[in-house]
Amino acid sequence: MHSKKQTSVKYYVGIDVGSASVRAALVDEFGTVAAHAEQPIQIWEPHPDHYEQSSADIWAACCTVTKKVVCGVDASQIRGVGFDGTCSLVVVDKQFQPLAVNSEGQNCRNVIMWMDHRAVSQVDRINATQHRVLSNVGGVMSVEMQPPKLLWIKENLQESCWEKAGYFFDLPDFLSWKATGVTARSLCTLVCKWTYTSDGGWDDSFWKMIGLEDLVKDKYEKIGNHVLSPGESIGKGLTPEAAKDLGLPEGIAVAASLIDAHAGGLGVIGADVKGHNLPCENQPITSRVALICGTSSCHMGVSETPIFVPGVWGPYFSAMVPGLWLNEGGQSATGKLIEHVVRSHVAFPELQSKAAASAQSIYTYLNSHLDLIKKSLPVGFLTVDLHVWPDFHGNRSPLTDLTLKGMVVGLTLSRGLDELALIYLATIQAIALGTRHILETMQAAGHHINTLFLCGGLSKNPLFVQMHADITGKPVVLSKEVESVLVGAAILGACASGDFTSIQEAMAKMGKIGRVVQPNHEHKRFYDKKYEVFLKLVEHQREYRSIMKS
Repeated sequence: MHSKKQTSVKYYVGIDVGSASVRAALVDEFGTVAAHAEQPIQIWEPHPDHYEQSSADIWAACCTVTKKVVCGVDASQIRGVGFDGTCSLVVVDKQFQPLAVNSEGQNCRNVIMWMDHRAVSQVDRINATQHRVLSNVGGVMSVEMQPPKLLWIKENLQESCWEKAGYFFDLPDFLSWKATGVTARSLCTLVCKWTYTSDGGWDDSFWKMIGLEDLVKDKYEKIGNHVLSPGESIGKGLTPEAAKDLGLPEGIAVAASLIDAHAGGLGVIGADVKGHNLPCENQPITSRVALICGTSSCHMGVSETPIFVPGVWGPYFSAMVPGLWLNEGGQSATGKLIEHVVRSHVAFPELQSKAAASAQSIYTYLNSHLDLIKKSLPVGFLTVDLHVWPDFHGNRSPLTDLTLKGMVVGLTLSRGLDELALIYLATIQAIALGTRHILETMQAAGHHINTLFLCGGLSKNPLFVQMHADITGKPVVLSKEVESVLVGAAILGACASGDFTSIQEAMAKMGKIGRVVQPNHEHKRFYDKKYEVFLKLVEHQREYRSIMKS
């Protein structure tokens, strides 16, 4: 539904490509979402840890949702478009046609998803080089970054893909190319996922050392030699073809894009906090961390000088907020983990039917059920004997250990809804304990963090939010607009339009606070003990693995 609009209001379109869906929002100059739409996109899993998508399917979904949100709006009021997307790898040939990233030769599947872990061998060899560029990714490159995926393609699909490839795009850059016909890349994607540096550009010696010297020969045309800052206007705006596809006017401003988590950070981290009695009030933005929590979670902290944090990506200059250094922690599976734990439990069918009967989501029902069984205890204390280590998909930060597995300690023979609710709670707590682990590592390295800003799908779950406040001991700020990632994408479009002089100005005006959740400090002792157990779990896992290898 559209809200009532005045003819003088300026609008911007934010388009967000997540893991499983594409969303678009029409956002006004004050950061209010006037309309939004969502469309699912397909994921293929041809082999374990191989995840693929189709750039054609993704673009078609972008067009569908954009047409929906601008329907009935005076085109002259729409001033700019911003894209964000997952840091997935898109491969096209020299004519920009999709190329298969699989041995089956399915050209429609030309995207290796961010969460694809096929390139384990390649990333191990890259990390063994100890090349200087690795210092900007916490010392260890992740399998989710692009160099190992490129190396995998060269080693496994040499003739069918590598030799035919014309361009390798990060997904956010593919979207801006599709909209403008310009192959410029965003500083955000290249710096965060490709080893580009804002001061020195590409490092020839790195690509030669890892066996991808082919990319150096053509002056990096295939992976990007024209780089723009996020929010910068690209080319001449929307091409006639893209304008028709999206239902927007030709020539409208299109911004250099962001990775989806970074767009979420942009949408929340700069909000005006006056009057909310928060510790970050009258403090620099560097006292804040934006936590973008969806399928996975990202922890975005900024600093005025570069801070090197072991196991945390960065520091990246101007990769999210211009003029500031970015560190990015992360958890590879959060929303996906909660879904996995809940849906794989034997009591899930019972949960499903009871939630449907009460017209609630399964998570709202579980939260209510926990309130029923807690008796006189605080809800969080129900897991005194149940503990989870959440790395079912490896550890991204701060341990950077892809081989770590998930753990559950404290299981019984019980199989009912109570037990499902408890393992759900323990999983949420484990994710929050993982956030505490990341924040403490960042603070030990020199960050000064006192407030969390949450956005993304999991921020809609009050239990998830309260556990993050209680376990970290820090207040949690929720944005007025739940769809902060889309607001962040719209902020890019607003900057490209020229209506704001800087991203910082747009962030302050378009980012709005909704609710503040304070930690319950009376529960500190309990969660300190949970955290102590949490750290013991990974010690034990490494110990027993060492025994098995000996």
